[in-house]
Amino acid sequence: MANPLALRLAGLVLLCMVVGAPIAQAAITCGQVSTSLGPCINYVKTGGALPPACCAGIKALRAAAKTTAETQAACKCIKSAVSAISGINYGIAAGLPGKCGVSIPYKISPSTDCSTVKS
Repeated sequence: MANPLALRLAGLVLLCMVVGAPIAQAAITCGQVSTSLGPCINYVKTGGALPPACCAGIKALRAAAKTTAETQAACKCIKSAVSAISGINYGIAAGLPGKCGVSIPYKISPSTDCSTVKS
């Protein structure tokens, strides 16, 4: 016969896994951000024609960031990514969401404080 305490513990672990799974899946990762914004890199360096795939990525990323925590995570990932790429024109980068018809609650800039961003 199984130990009743062990069964309760196993049940609690299973419950945590089931309840926690949707939360873990909802989190935005820097990989998602990089994939979504990859088509924008040349544009934010040189300007020119705005690639449709760039706007599609921005729209998908904005749709995925539903909570304040997700929006802050996306902001941090974007800030980290743009600071690692040389030659970014931050004026072009800051205007990118508006050109794609997307409103985000922060400026794409190395000086943005992502911890103060609200969804």
